[in-house]
Amino acid sequence: MSRLTSVASGPYAPPAPTRELTAVSADGARLHVEVHGPEGAPAVVLAHGWTCSTAFWAAQIRDLAVDHRVIAYDQRGHGRSPASPACSVDALADDLEAVLEATLAPGEKAVIAGHSMGGMTVMAAAGRTNFREHAAAVLLCSTGASRLVAESTVVPLRPGRLRTWLTQHILGSRAPLGPVTPLARRILKYGTMGPGSAPHMVEACARIVHACPRKVRYSWSQVLDLLDLDHGVRSLDVPTAVVVGTADRLTPPVHARELVAALPQCVGLTELPGLGHMTPIEAPELVTGKIRDLVTTYATLKEGA
Repeated sequence: MSRLTSVASGPYAPPAPTRELTAVSADGARLHVEVHGPEGAPAVVLAHGWTCSTAFWAAQIRDLAVDHRVIAYDQRGHGRSPASPACSVDALADDLEAVLEATLAPGEKAVIAGHSMGGMTVMAAAGRTNFREHAAAVLLCSTGASRLVAESTVVPLRPGRLRTWLTQHILGSRAPLGPVTPLARRILKYGTMGPGSAPHMVEACARIVHACPRKVRYSWSQVLDLLDLDHGVRSLDVPTAVVVGTADRLTPPVHARELVAALPQCVGLTELPGLGHMTPIEAPELVTGKIRDLVTTYATLKEGA
């Protein structure tokens, strides 16, 4: 439990799962998986982002699990999933496929929501057989397909080599984050959240991010630095909605607009004024509502077809 958020109450306290299991990926990596909500209900699969864990989706799980079967898993090295030396976009896709196989019946459809690296996971898996079998629709939150470091505005300079170099060294730092202090909260809020984010939102994010092991944070930063999933966007041929905050410094709205232009079946772009990168925590009701809408429109229809 020491690697999980210590938020103990309120909307960002992780709810207890109905059951837990371990999915085994193609290379043998073991993934912690939680299932919430009633068996037989429409399925939703949640993939969190870099330095986060299933706790990141606490607000969505709490709401959706009333009448959905919600499946959330820890990316390798995050939360309760052991670290693995294999960090790559292919590993992300393998892991999502393993989770889908372990939790969904053959042919069962689900809405799959991915935040940040979780969205990149979805794009990496888009052409995979298992993904195509199970994906009814997708929600991409605060994510991008390529040029992540070059487009980031974490460093307040003009685009160019200097900004890219500084961003690489900040996001790819090997330094430990240390305890959650007032200064740490201010830094995290600046880099990942909108200026109007409430203190309890910042606290929840800080505790989740600071729980990520330093080596895991560094290893995945190197993968994200070189990310190129433009081909995956074009292969994502299921109904896909996109959400982004206008104050997102990590994956600014330019990424969302590029996704919308390239997606074969984009069903809407929502830009949230003043919000940052952590949209599921900053706008929990809206993100949950988007997932519900996708289930109602696409997953329920496909199950009954």
